[in-house]
Amino acid sequence: MIFQAYKPKLYQTVCDFLLSLNRLDKTHINWNWARFEWSMGHPYFQKESENKIGLWYENGRVVALAVYDTYPGEAACLVASGYEPLFEEVLSYAYANLKDDRGLGVAINDKSEGEIEIAERLGFSSAEQKEILMVVSTKGKEPALPKGFRFVEPGDKDEVQWVIYQGFDHGNDFEAFQKQRTPVADKPHLNSYLHLCVETEAGEKVAYCCLWYDPSSDYAYLEPLCVIPGYRGKGLGKALVYELLRRANSLGADSAYVISDMDFYKKLGFKPAETYSFYWKK
Repeated sequence: MIFQAYKPKLYQTVCDFLLSLNRLDKTHINWNWARFEWSMGHPYFQKESENKIGLWYENGRVVALAVYDTYPGEAACLVASGYEPLFEEVLSYAYANLKDDRGLGVAINDKSEGEIEIAERLGFSSAEQKEILMVVSTKGKEPALPKGFRFVEPGDKDEVQWVIYQGFDHGNDFEAFQKQRTPVADKPHLNSYLHLCVETEAGEKVAYCCLWYDPSSDYAYLEPLCVIPGYRGKGLGKALVYELLRRANSLGADSAYVISDMDFYKKLGFKPAETYSFYWKK
C-alpha cells in the first residue's frame, strides 16, 4: 500500500476514484466526484490545507481517500470495496491531519456497521448531526415557469456568485458583495447545459441551480439551488429543478441526488435514500 499527499495534478485522479467508488455501490454517494469539485471550487475552500488530503494506492490504483469538505474539521474517509480494513488507517490519518479546533467530525452511513465499530474504537462518538441524502428520478419532469420569467445560462462566475450571495440571504448590497468576494476557482467538469438561472423580463437574474453529471455515471448531483428574497414562493425553484432534471435525463442520468431533508425537495418527488450520522472526536 502506498500513501500520497494530494497535489493539484491529482485532481482528476480523485474524481475518477469517486466515480468508481459510487458506480455500483451507493453507500458513499454523499461523497461523489461532483461534491469534491463543488467543494474545491468554493470561494471559501481552504486551499492552504489541500496537501493534507490523503490518497492510498495499491498496484497504481487509488483505493482510499481522506478529504475535507471546504475546510478542515469535517472529513470523509472513503475506502473501495474489498479494502474495508484500511478504514482504520484512513480515519486515523484524517484525525491527525484534518481536524480543527473542534476536533474531527466524519459522516458515516448508518448502514456501515464496520466503519461505525472502527470509529467508536478509535474514540469517536455519535452526534445528533445528520446528513440526509435524497434521490429523485429524472424522468417525466415538466417545468412550468411562471409568466414573465425565462431560463438563461449565466454569463460568468461573478454573475453566478452575485445570485448565490443574495439567494443565501447575505443581502443585496452589491458593494458589500464586491468587498468580501473571493476568487472562484474553475470547475473543469461544469456543464453549461446543466448550469441555469431564472431571469426576469427586465434582465435581472433571480434564481440559480446547477446539476453535475458525468457520462460514465447514472446519476446527477444537485448543488446549489437558490432563489433571492422577494421572488420566493412563485415556483421558480421548482421550475429550475424540473428543467435541469429534464436536461440531465436527456444526457443519460437516471436519477439525481441532493443532500437535504427539506420539505421543498420532498414536494418535488425526492425521497430519502441514505442517512449518515456524524461521529466526532475532540
